[in-house]
Parts: sequence; C-alpha cells; structure tokens
Amino acid sequence: MSSTESTAVRRTALDALHRSLGATMTDFAGWDMPLRYGSERDEHHAVRTRAGLFDLSHMGEITVSGPQAAELLNFALVGDLAAVGTGRARYTMICRADGGILDDLIVYRLAESEYMVVANASNAQVVLDALVERSAGFDAEVRDDRDAYALIAVQGPQSPGILKSLTDADLDGLKYYAGLPGAVAGVPALIARTGYTGEDGFELFVKPEHAVELWQALTEAGEGVGLVPCGLSCRDTLRLEAGMPLYGHELSTSLTPFDAGLGRVVKFQKEGDFVGREALAAAAARAEEKPPRVLVGLVAEGRRVPRAGYKVVAGGEVIGEVTSGAPSPTLGKPIAMAYVDAAHAAPGTQGVGVDIRGAHEPYEVVALPFYRREK
Repeated sequence: MSSTESTAVRRTALDALHRSLGATMTDFAGWDMPLRYGSERDEHHAVRTRAGLFDLSHMGEITVSGPQAAELLNFALVGDLAAVGTGRARYTMICRADGGILDDLIVYRLAESEYMVVANASNAQVVLDALVERSAGFDAEVRDDRDAYALIAVQGPQSPGILKSLTDADLDGLKYYAGLPGAVAGVPALIARTGYTGEDGFELFVKPEHAVELWQALTEAGEGVGLVPCGLSCRDTLRLEAGMPLYGHELSTSLTPFDAGLGRVVKFQKEGDFVGREALAAAAARAEEKPPRVLVGLVAEGRRVPRAGYKVVAGGEVIGEVTSGAPSPTLGKPIAMAYVDAAHAAPGTQGVGVDIRGAHEPYEVVALPFYRREK
C-alpha cells in the first residue's frame, strides 16, 4: 500500500446517502462515518424505546476457511471456536504472546469449515496480519473480506417487527449470538442477532452494492414505528450504558482478559496450544492471588462529565482511572466506566471522586451495566 493510499479516508457504500440525510461526518479509524444526523440524545432514546438504523460498514470482516479452519482459530484466539455450532456466534479475543489484548472479536461459524471473524475497524489490519501469520502450518485460508461486505444494524425494541415485515427468515427461532442466511427486502444477507447497544437487534451483512437498497427498505418499514438513522455518537452512549467494553478504552494491549474482568473468554480446557496460553495462565493465577483493578460503573452526583484518562480518587489517593465517560440520556446524569482498586470496587463504596481539572467531583460506585433492558 502506498503512503497516499494509506492516508486516504475510506467511505462506506452508504456515504452519499448519509450526506443527503444531513449527517455530521467524522473520521473514525480511517473511515468517514456519520457521527450524528440530528440530536444524538434523540437518536439514543429512539434506540432505547423504538428503533435505530446504523451503518457499521467500517467493521473488519475476515473469512477463515478450509479443513483446519477450526484448529487455526483455536490456536490463534483465546476461545474454543471448534465448539461453536454452525449458525452460532461467539464473543472472543485475540491476544499477543504476552497475553495483551490485540482486539475483541465476534466470530460467526458460517459452515462446518468456514468462519467469519469480525474485528474492530481500528484493529482490522492488525487482526488480519496476526491471523495470516498464525495460519502457518494449518490447512486453512485467511481472506481479507473487508471490501466484500456492508454492515447495517437495526437495533431497539421495534427492530424484530421491522425486520419481520421484510423477510421470511425465522427471526423468532434466531437466538442471541446466532446468524442465518436469508433475504431481507429481496437482498441476500447474513442476518445476525447481535448488537452493541444493550437492546434486541440485528446486524445484516450484505454486499456493498445492495447497501443503499436495504437501508431504504428498512427506513420505509420503520417509518410507522419511529425508526431513525443513528450515528457513532449515540452508539457510544448506548454501549456505555450497557457496560460494553470499547477497544482502546476498556481493552488494550497493556491489559490481559483477566485484568479486564473478562477471563471467562479464555478457554484453557480446549484442545491444543494457543497463542498467549502461558502468559494468560500466569495472569489468571495473579488475578486469583491479588485481584487486579476492577472495572466499575460511576454515576455522578453533579453535572460534570468525566472523560477517559481522568483519575479516580479516594481519601486523597489515586485509586483508578476513567476509561469511558459521557452524559447518560437514559439516567439523566453523567456516567463513567473506570478501573479502580479492588478495595474500592464494591457497589455503594463511599468517598469516591473523579479528579476533573483539579476538583474532586463525588461519584457513586455502581455495578455494571448501568442499564439492562427488560426481557
């Protein structure tokens, strides 16, 4: 790739449509993406109470196929992907040899010997390179399919009804973290019951040339129930309320899954060796002996918004650091996720504050998530 190519901002198949809707665009991981169309608060509330439509085409799809696809993924990732049934998906991670998290992923098993790995936009190249490198000696192919898909999500309590009006696929039988092929508004799609909002919803993987047609069909189908287009800004406040980690904030190469409180994704009992096994076993033992800092929720007593990197304090000492913070449209007050010393991590812990430009603003420690939808 030449330097000019690498610095060129990428556009999704829906770019012109976003602009026609008056979207405020922003550079996100090298992609020009809609930040918001109107009010991010209104977009957030629409997803919580009705439905929202998102362009997620910046996510990185990587196909792993061949007789040893399952063995390769079991070696390359921390999860047991061989145990995932066809048509199901799994949240997992890819780690370095030292146990640091390279990315968190969703992996779909499309067929017996075919998987789709979905990486975060900012890490897609890193994940691709790592999978290619780790594929040496396996009878499996790693294919960069980032340009082969557009990804459109419809999220919120009205999303099943909207989608049902456009497809014959068995949505009622589609469990959370499962995917099935089907036609949506006549467009061939992989329909996945996944999302990053804390609401019921679907992510639709389609060819880029079908993206505009599908977006418009979903928009029309949702007109009567309050569906609105949504940008990255409300996606962030929705995932924050739902206590979902964001790479570069709650997850990084300086943390192992055990440091992030997500040790459950590491499957030591699976067959064969995997990258990072030794370091992760040591991290698991350390975590048991001396609990690392714990990811907690913080709810503001005042109006000032904490941001990533702000110090969490108690009794004049620094006890942690904010990883994500924003005003919560659902709670009506500022919230944050932060890693804090285990001694201060219990919900209801008194005397905890956030250092906001020298002033120690009081915060209540709460269990995550801040918001859980009624099933």
